[in-house]
Order: sequence, then C-alpha cells, then structure tokens
Amino acid sequence: MYAGVASMLLLSAAGLISIYGLHRFTATSSTTLTTLPFLSGWPPQEHALSRYHVRWYLATLVFLAFDVEMLFMYPWALVVAKMGVTAITEMFLFLAALLVAVAWAWREGALRWV
Repeated sequence: MYAGVASMLLLSAAGLISIYGLHRFTATSSTTLTTLPFLSGWPPQEHALSRYHVRWYLATLVFLAFDVEMLFMYPWALVVAKMGVTAITEMFLFLAALLVAVAWAWREGALRWV
C-alpha cells in the first residue's frame, strides 16, 4: 500500500547520501576557510548588519515604484484594446499616483546622489 512512498523515500535518501559522498570525494580541503569570502578575501571594515544611510531607503522606494509600474503595465497592455476607456483611465490614475510618489521622493532628496 505504501510501497510507492517508501521507495521514493529510499530513493531520496540514496540520492542525498550519494551527493554527500561525491562532495567528500571531490572536496579539495576538509578544513574551514582560511580567508573570508566577503569583499574578495579582504577583512571586513564594518559589521555585516551595520545600518545604511536613509537615502538608500528612499532610492529603494523609487526603484520599487517604477518596478511595480512595469509589472502593472504589461498585463494592462494586453487588455487595453478590449477594455477601452476604463483601462486608459485606470492607467492614468495609476501613473498620477506614481507621479505623486516621485514628487515626494524628489522633495525628500532621494534623487540626489551626493
């Protein structure tokens, strides 16, 4: 009755064990890393969880606004001819909301890079 489930579990366990065995066989060293992979091996100057300046959060919000715009425009372009004036009105309302967001970001200085 559960022969299919048992065979899949056995096959998965065998695959996992073989992958680990292949890794042990092909690994060049069994010791830990001697250099850090961060910044091409250079020692880090700051903690990995250090805080970012607030201007990067604003730049991220501007990027997300335009990214969401593109996600919304592709399906809109596929149905605009079928839906007619309502689709065009919705797109202009959406673009107006994005324009307000960009104006806010501009006023807050998110578009200044120095």
